[in-house]
Amino acid sequence: MTVSQVFAMSAPWPVLVWVVVVLCGVAAFYGLVAALTMPRLGSAALVREAARRARRAQPQPVSVLKPLCGAEPRLYENLATFCEQRHPRFQLLFGVSSPADPAIAVVRRLQAAYPGHDIELVIDPRVHGSNLKVSNLINLAARARYDAIVVADSDIAVEPDYLEIVTAPLADPDVGVVTCLYSARSIGGFWPRVGALFINEWFAPSVRVAHSTGSRAFGFGATLALSRATLERIGGFAALKDCLADDYLLARYARDHGLATVLAPVVVATDVIEPTFGSLWLRETRWLRTIRSVNPAGFASLFITFPTPWLVLGALFYGLLAAGAGIGACATTRTALAALATTMMAGIIARLILHTRASASWRAFWRDLPLVPLRDVLLALQWLSAAFGSHVIWRGVRVSVANPEADAPSAMARPARAQRPAVEGSDAR
Repeated sequence: MTVSQVFAMSAPWPVLVWVVVVLCGVAAFYGLVAALTMPRLGSAALVREAARRARRAQPQPVSVLKPLCGAEPRLYENLATFCEQRHPRFQLLFGVSSPADPAIAVVRRLQAAYPGHDIELVIDPRVHGSNLKVSNLINLAARARYDAIVVADSDIAVEPDYLEIVTAPLADPDVGVVTCLYSARSIGGFWPRVGALFINEWFAPSVRVAHSTGSRAFGFGATLALSRATLERIGGFAALKDCLADDYLLARYARDHGLATVLAPVVVATDVIEPTFGSLWLRETRWLRTIRSVNPAGFASLFITFPTPWLVLGALFYGLLAAGAGIGACATTRTALAALATTMMAGIIARLILHTRASASWRAFWRDLPLVPLRDVLLALQWLSAAFGSHVIWRGVRVSVANPEADAPSAMARPARAQRPAVEGSDAR
C-alpha cells in the first residue's frame, strides 16, 4: 500500500484537508484585501492635495529631532532630504552621545552645504535611562525652539513637502501624534532585498489593512509629529526612557489622553542594510517578538499573512489525496479536491497581486518574484521563533521585552513605581 493510499484511507484526513482549505482560503482573502489597500493608484494625487492644504494653512515653525548613532550607508543623502524642505521655517537638531561618533562628520558636511539653514549638532553624553535613543531625544528636546516637534529616524529619506504635510494635522487640538508609513530600499546585495520585502510586502500592507478597518494603534519611528503641549502632557520623552519601543508608546500615551493618532498620506523611504542572514534574522525576530509582547492576540493571527507555507501544504495534501483516491473517488473527496484547488489558486493569485502592487516597477517585480516564496517561508519560521523567548538583540545589546504594564495607562496617569512602559515592535536600529 502506498503512502497516498494510506493517507486516503485514514480517518483524520477529512479534518486535516478542510483545515488546510480554510488556511489557504483565509490567507488568500487576506492577501487580496492587503493588495487592494495598497495606494499605488491615486496616492500621488493624495499627497499633492495634502501639500496644497498644508500650504494654505500657513505651516507653523517646527523643530526636527534626529538622533544619530554611527555613519550608516547613505546617511548624508538621507539627512540632506530634510534640508531640502519647502517648509518656510524649521530647525534641524542632530544629536550624538559621543564626541567620537562618525555621524558628526556627516552633520558638519550638511552645515557646510546648507549654510543658510538652522542646523545644530548636539553632542551630549548624558544617559537618562536604558533606551539610549530616548536619552538622545531628551537631550535634543531641551534645544528645540518651536512648539511643533517632529522626530524621525536617521535612515529615512523624505520628499520636499514632507514637513508641511506631517505637521498640518497638528492644528487640530484633538490630534496627538502624526505618523507615516515607509517603503524600503535595499542597500547592498541579496539579504537586503529579502529584508526590503519584509517591509514592503508584509509590514506596510498589514498596517494598511489595520488602518482600513479603523485601527489607529500604531506609531512609527520613521515619523512622529506632535506638539510640545502633547509631549509635556504625556510626561515628555522621559516617560519613554526605559522603553525599547519608544515610537509605539509615544503615540499610545497620547491616545491614552484622548488624542488621535493620524496616519499621514506621505510615505517616506527607509534603507535596509543588513548584509547577512544572521543580522536580518535578528532584526526581524526582534520586531516580531516585541509585537508579541504587546499584542499577543495580534501576533497569534499573523499566520494568515504569509501564504506560501499554506499553499505548499495544500499542494502536498492535494497530491496525496488525488493519488490515493483514484478515478472512482467519492463525492466528498472530489469536493475536497475542488476546494483545495480553488483556494490554492486564489492564494497564488492574491499573493501575485500583492507583489505587483508592492513592486516599484515591473523590473523590480520580476527581479524579486523568485524571492517571494523564500520571504514567506522565512517569515513563518521567524514567527515560530518569536513565539518563544523573552529577549531581543538591539544594537548588539541583549534587551528584555517583558511587558508587565501592557494594559496600564500612560506615564502621567500611573503611580511612579508603575512607570515601566510596555514594549512594541520598532524598526529603530
